Amino acid sequence: MTKTAWIFPGQGSQAIGMGADLYELPAAQARFERAAEILGWSVAEICQSADDEVSKTLYTQPCLYTIETILADLMREQGHHPAVVTGHSLGEYVALYVAGVFDFETGLQLVKRRAELMDAVSEGTMAALLGFDRTQLEQQLAQIPGVVLANDNNDGQVVISGTPDAVEAMMAAVKSKRALRLNVSGAFHSPLMANAAAEFEPVLADVPFQLAQMPVLSNVDPMPSTDPIVLKARLVRQMTSSVRWREISLKLVEVGVDSIIEVGPGKVLTGIIKRTCPGVVLKNVGAIADI
Repeated sequence: MTKTAWIFPGQGSQAIGMGADLYELPAAQARFERAAEILGWSVAEICQSADDEVSKTLYTQPCLYTIETILADLMREQGHHPAVVTGHSLGEYVALYVAGVFDFETGLQLVKRRAELMDAVSEGTMAALLGFDRTQLEQQLAQIPGVVLANDNNDGQVVISGTPDAVEAMMAAVKSKRALRLNVSGAFHSPLMANAAAEFEPVLADVPFQLAQMPVLSNVDPMPSTDPIVLKARLVRQMTSSVRWREISLKLVEVGVDSIIEVGPGKVLTGIIKRTCPGVVLKNVGAIADI
């Protein structure tokens, strides 16, 4: 019997025009309207903006959360259900929603505040490294202060985060096929997010988490859990800690997952996970037609 995991992408998967096929669906319209009440702006309008407003952190995260939750609900209406869920950075909030840990409105309010705090951080930068020697990478991370591993995506792709000078030094010190500075407002998933994380922690503390209806693999700890206390504690640490996606991918296979569906725009996560889990069936649901 097939054991399926649903995985949800985060920042970087957004695109102008995403979710356009959803706007005419009554259920989706209601969700977009509810989102506008909470956010004070229209997800649909931001996603359609030719100025790429959707790529601004303030807007990206709520837009992705809203669209991904709509797609997940449409899949469940069609009788599809995951055995386990996980998400990359912002995507973890969608995973928790699908697992029944909190409702749509609660999740969006959390994501809204998270996006505001992260958007306000102007200190630091990030860079992606592709095709490198992991031993050399780890050695340089230990030797160069002010930079950390933000996203451990797979054996050949990582994102580093830290002060501009430290990130530049890492890019020069580690031989790679490609090194690319990312267009982000701050050093996400690093200690430089500590102040934002400290402001966000009491917001999280006030939100009741429910027992998850299926196991959730968290960014800071890939061990599956349904315990609401554990899941909240992990989420508290997420903003300043590394996204351990490579380990999450391996854990999915270890727990018997043989089919993975990326629910959301783009194919970033299936592209990343393909290298780590070559024997797993990978699918993408980014539009109604995919369902």
